[in-house]
Amino acid sequence: MAKTILITGANAGIGLQTAEDLIKEGHHVILACRNLEKAQQAKLQLESMGTGQIDLIQLDLNSLKQVNRASDEILKKYADLDVMINNAGLISTHLDSTEDGFEKHFGVNYLGHFLWTLKLLPLLKKSEQGRIIHLSSIAHWVGSIQPHKFKAENNTNYHTFKSYGSSKLQNLLFSNLLAQQLQGSNVTSNALHPGVVDSELYRQLPKLQYMFVSLVLIPPTKPAKLIKQMALDATWANKNGQYASVQTPAMTSPKAKDMQLAQKLYDLSYDLVKEYL
Repeated sequence: MAKTILITGANAGIGLQTAEDLIKEGHHVILACRNLEKAQQAKLQLESMGTGQIDLIQLDLNSLKQVNRASDEILKKYADLDVMINNAGLISTHLDSTEDGFEKHFGVNYLGHFLWTLKLLPLLKKSEQGRIIHLSSIAHWVGSIQPHKFKAENNTNYHTFKSYGSSKLQNLLFSNLLAQQLQGSNVTSNALHPGVVDSELYRQLPKLQYMFVSLVLIPPTKPAKLIKQMALDATWANKNGQYASVQTPAMTSPKAKDMQLAQKLYDLSYDLVKEYL
């Protein structure tokens, strides 16, 4: 039976490859992308590859207002949702802020998806078995939760990798707390490290950094295969609060297992988006 699957950042890289794998099996895929022109090109590409239905939604994670608008559109348009794949993400080589003044990694990689997920949770609960998949990273090991740095203007001594790692720790903590909240329901929440994937994400790095990173790059087909398993396979039906990994052992940092820290982050995040809930 065809599933309805929502993927953020699905016009390139891991998101596009995952969409391709799902379309080939006849599933209904909703591509949630910032750039509608690129999303349209992706849709045309995907339509030639499989029989699954493809829909587009404009989602700009850089703006909570836009996330709210896009999620409201989804809620009006669809009766239920089987799988949500929170894939979109960026690496910013300099300190930058979202429309709401948040540091870009925190705002786009984490907080936008936090609001997106909470808004659309009712649709997942209407599914026979809803699944939420968060893309974290092995980089979460270098991350930390520093609320005073959530706002870009307070983010002194900016460091790209630590900031990116912090957003991935936030993704993982959210996944773990959500799993705890959903215990006993028909919805699960799991996360993964996709490996160091040859995608636009790393091509933005300075030349020297990219040269070293390129030595360990893997094709997006590898994480897409794992994501598809997590989204559809019966073996993942009862897995909740798990962390899977491509390329490296699935080891979570002590901070990622700290449920008090997860609750603190959740409460702070909820406070930042509550006007839209």
